[in-house]
Amino acid sequence: MYIRCAPRSARSGRSIGSPGPSRSLRVSGVLLAATALLVSACSSGSSTTASTADAVLTPLPSSTPSALSPYYGQKLTWRSCGVPGFECATMKAPLDYAKPTAGDIRLAVSRKKATGPGKRLGSLLVNPGGPGGSAIGYLQSYAGVGYPAAVRARYDMVAVDPRGVARSEPVECLTGSEMDTYTQTDSTPDDEKETDRLVDAFKQFAEGCGEDAPNLLRHVSTVETARDMDMLRAVLGDKKLTYVGASYGTFLGATYAGLFPDRVGRLVLDGAMDPSLGARKLSEGQTAGFETAFQSFAKDCVRQSGCPLGGAGTSADQVGKNLKAFFQRLDAAPIPAGDADGRELGEALATTGVIAAMYDEAAWPQLREALTSAMKEKDGAGLLSLSDSYYERDADGEYTNLMYANAAVNCLDLPAAFSRPDEVEKALPSFEKVSPVFGEGLAWASLNCAYWPVKPTGEPRRVEAKGAAPILVVGTTRDPATPYPWAQALASQLSSATLLTYVGDGHTAYGRGSGCIDSTINRYLLRGTPPPKEKRCS
Repeated sequence: MYIRCAPRSARSGRSIGSPGPSRSLRVSGVLLAATALLVSACSSGSSTTASTADAVLTPLPSSTPSALSPYYGQKLTWRSCGVPGFECATMKAPLDYAKPTAGDIRLAVSRKKATGPGKRLGSLLVNPGGPGGSAIGYLQSYAGVGYPAAVRARYDMVAVDPRGVARSEPVECLTGSEMDTYTQTDSTPDDEKETDRLVDAFKQFAEGCGEDAPNLLRHVSTVETARDMDMLRAVLGDKKLTYVGASYGTFLGATYAGLFPDRVGRLVLDGAMDPSLGARKLSEGQTAGFETAFQSFAKDCVRQSGCPLGGAGTSADQVGKNLKAFFQRLDAAPIPAGDADGRELGEALATTGVIAAMYDEAAWPQLREALTSAMKEKDGAGLLSLSDSYYERDADGEYTNLMYANAAVNCLDLPAAFSRPDEVEKALPSFEKVSPVFGEGLAWASLNCAYWPVKPTGEPRRVEAKGAAPILVVGTTRDPATPYPWAQALASQLSSATLLTYVGDGHTAYGRGSGCIDSTINRYLLRGTPPPKEKRCS
C-alpha cells in the first residue's frame, strides 16, 4: 500500500515537488512500491485477510528480562552531528529479541536539548511515518526547529531511525538505474505478457532486498522497533514515553502502547492507522482515501481558470474519467519529460505524481500546472518531478532507502493481501468501485509482498493498551493515506484514547495551519490534558 510520511510542506514549508528533507509517510513506492507502504500495520492470511482481527495485542511483562539488562543499562556517547544544535549517538539493540545474545544492531539516535525557559518535562520522541521515513531527518529538518517553541522549550526533542531505515543499518535492494526501471513498470497490466512483466518486477525487487541482508530482513518488524523505543526511553532516563507519531508512526506508537501500557506517557497519534485490519482491507481503505482526496482536488480544480481536466461545472466524476483517459494515453504512448537519464513520463510515473500531490492540498496548484503541461504541451517534467519527490530520487538518479525499508517492514508485519495474480483480477471490481481512477493500479500494487523472501511474522490485532495514560488520536476527515475511519477505529480500540478531528484535506493535521489542532495538541503535550471527547477543528 501507499502509506507514507507527513507532507513535506508541513515539515519544511516547501511544496511537495521542491527539494528538501524526505517525507515521512508514504504509500509504498506508489504504484509499484505503493502497496508495501501502508500495509505495515496490517493483517494475516493472503486474500483471506479482508476481515477485522479478533486478536488483541498482548502486553509484555512489566519487568525487564535479565538478558536485556545490559541493553537497557547502556550509556549513550553523544557527539556533534554537524547540524547546529543537534547531538547524535549510537544505541545497541539485540537483532533478535528472542535471542538477545546472538548479535546486535546499531541504531542511530539524535536529540536537541530543551531550550527553556520552564522546567524540563523529559524527552519527546518523534516519528514521521513511512514505514521507512528517517526520524532523524524529520527531527533535524522540522520537528527540532519547527515544533512550537513552547514544546521545544520543555522537551529534549529526540529521534531514532528505526532498524533498517536511513542511518540504522539500512535495507538496500536495487541500484538507482534498477529502481528507475522498477518505478516505470506498468502497474495496470492489459494482458498476460504485461502481468508476467509486473510479477517479474516484484520478484526482482524482493530478490534484491534478500541478497543485501537476509538476516536483517527477518528483524525489522514494527513490534521490534517498538521494543527499541522502550529501550531508548530507559536509556534516556525517562520513566514514561512521550511521543508524537504521524501516519505509520501511529501504528508504531499504538504498538508501543499495546506492549508497554504502564510506560505510556503522552502519546499523540496523528493520521492514525487501524491495526485490526488485514492487508487487503487496508489497501481498499487507502484506495478509498485517495479517491476522497482526488474528489476534493477535482472540485477545486474546475473552480480555477485553465483546469486541464474540465471547466466550471464539470463533475468530479467526469474529472476522474478525464484523468483516467489521460493515464491510458500515456500507457500507450509515454511523453518526453526532459530527463537527463532519458526517462519518459508513462502511466506509472504520472499516477505516482498525482498521488504525491494528494498528500497536501498546498500542492494542488503545482499538480494543476504539471497536468496542464503534460496534457496540453506533452511535457511530462512537472509530473516526473512530483513522482521523483515521492520516491525520494535525487538529481543524480540515486534513491534513499525509504521504499526498500517500506517494503521490508510492511511485508514482515503482515501476510500479503494477495498471493497470485488471479486473486488480484478477482478483486479488481471492488477496488475500481472504490476508486475508478486509482483502484486498478493500487489493487495490483497489493501483490508485491507475495514474493517477499522472508515470511511475515505479524498479524492484524486490536490494540487496547488497558491501563495506559490518556492517549490522543488525531484524524483528518479527507486524509488520502490514512482514512478518517481508521482514526475512529483506533480511538475506539485504545482504552484511554480521545479522538481529535480535523475537518479538512491533506495527510495528518499537527503543524499544518490549524490553530485549533495545534493548540489542543500543545496543551496535551505540556499539561497532559486531553481535549473533550469528539472535539472537532477546522
